[in-house]
Amino acid sequence: MLARGLRGDYRTKTMQSAALATLTSPVILFFVLGLLAAVARSDLTIPEPIAKAMSIYLMIAIGLKGGVALAKSGAGLDALAALGIGVAASFLLPLPAYGLLRWFGKLDQTNAGAVAAHYGSVSVVTFVTASEIITASGMQLAGYMVAVLAVMETPAILAGILLVRMGQKQSGTTATARARGAAAGTGGMLHEVFFNASVVLLIGALVIGLIAGPEGYDEVRPMFEAGFRGVLCLFLLDMGLVAARRLLASQTMTLRLVALAVAIPLINGTLGALAATAIGLDAGSAAAFAVLCASASYIAVPAAIRMAVPEADPGIYLTMSLSITFPFNIIINIGLMTTLAGWLAS
Repeated sequence: MLARGLRGDYRTKTMQSAALATLTSPVILFFVLGLLAAVARSDLTIPEPIAKAMSIYLMIAIGLKGGVALAKSGAGLDALAALGIGVAASFLLPLPAYGLLRWFGKLDQTNAGAVAAHYGSVSVVTFVTASEIITASGMQLAGYMVAVLAVMETPAILAGILLVRMGQKQSGTTATARARGAAAGTGGMLHEVFFNASVVLLIGALVIGLIAGPEGYDEVRPMFEAGFRGVLCLFLLDMGLVAARRLLASQTMTLRLVALAVAIPLINGTLGALAATAIGLDAGSAAAFAVLCASASYIAVPAAIRMAVPEADPGIYLTMSLSITFPFNIIINIGLMTTLAGWLAS
């Protein structure tokens, strides 16, 4: 009875801390400010060069921290297991998403496959935000989760393209699609997938942090820790503006697609939390993995899909991933997944 009561108290405290960390975090509140400013038709903007510089800073910072943490702990069986389920999840999660998009969302095969690819891949900014929220709620995530983040970008793209091609073959539109795909160039697509900016920066910074170790990182620690949260606040302010303005301008969203842009991250995140807990990841790392599974790419995948499947409608896949799923994850779902991972670990 006492043990059961203690577990109940832990679950309650975890839920309260995760909810409080989400609702009161300046990071989240700046994102909400951006949303409200766009809805109010404010002329507030963040210059594009500054926004790009902030994204580069954030990716380098999170990669370095992950590499240093990995240098401290080493790459054990838990890291290999996490990398394994990361690759598997990225490739498999687009499959049920595709089914839902075809059945409930009423999308054609091409657009369903293109959108599904986004929901197997990951959002770096969602992960960075989640790492702050998870830490604020009293948990810690392992350094190798940055490597998991990096390996989860590509398999979903391959799965999405495969779904598109299979659907086009069944509907007899393969010849046109192949002609357009040839124009885009397979080499160019593969280069975009494996050498896009986020992958290069994340993996490169991870390796640098791993080589430099804690002592080497101390030389640049002030740069990448003192200003990290402030830059993240400004970046999310810009993302709030972009997400809301794109949604307001969208002409292709239906209520069914809006519902799926919320339901799919809930389903994927729950599956991620269960899988991470099943292989023995700690609560913080399980929460981070759940958020990765729940997130949707709006940078790497759109670039690859634009080259590989030019006939897909960007107004659908970009609006769903950036303007609906991203805000939902930032404001609500990170807290939910953190709570769920803590509950499962207790």
